[in-house]
Order: sequence, then C-alpha cells, then structure tokens
Amino acid sequence: QVQLVESGGGLVQAGDSLRLSCAASGRTFSTHAMAWFRQAPGKERQFIAAISWSGVNTDYADSVKGRFTISRDNAKNTVYLQMNSLKPEETAVYYCAAARVPFVATQLSEYPYRGQGTQVTVSS
Repeated sequence: QVQLVESGGGLVQAGDSLRLSCAASGRTFSTHAMAWFRQAPGKERQFIAAISWSGVNTDYADSVKGRFTISRDNAKNTVYLQMNSLKPEETAVYYCAAARVPFVATQLSEYPYRGQGTQVTVSS
C-alpha cells in the first residue's frame, strides 16, 4: 500500500513556473513507477508525465513536452513535477499516482494508488 500527498499547487500567471511535490509513504516507493495526471472541471483525468522506478525512463504527454519535467528522489520518497511556461488552459487539479509495476505507463488504470490532488490555477 502506498499513500500519496501532493503539495505545491497555487495561483500563478501565464508563463510562470511551479514545482509540485508528491510525498509517498511506505517502504516500497522505489519499486513503483510514478506519474502525474491532471483533471480540469468537466473533463476526464489526463496523463501528464511518468517516471520509472529508477528515474532513468520518463514519458510525457505531447502537450507538456519541453516544458514539464518529472523527477524523483527515492531517498526522500518524493516525486516532483517542474512546470514551466504554464498556460491558462492547464488550470486543473494535479494528482500524483503510483503504479503496481516499476515501469513507465500512461494509462490511469495502471496506477491504483492516487493522491487527493493539488489545485493549480493559471491566470491569463
């Protein structure tokens, strides 16, 4: 079992940067691939980025490539999402999630452990 708590959300202006953190409980953190998803009002939860157990492999949604960076610190049981050049349409609740497996995946169904989310609001 993995419990996840996100932090770092807030209100920023278009073009600003923000770094989200996700703290995980449990001794097995380093064996799970991790990911970030987001959900805007009235829309489905959307994959943003994923990272393998070791941090060597990552994957990103096309819409955030080159602007967002996912990373992890297994010693701290924490995964991060650095978001640069934010856009108003990226206003959403951002969730981190842990997979049952150590390898990168993009489908929400692969991530049974999910946090409560943190709100990111980007003003124009």
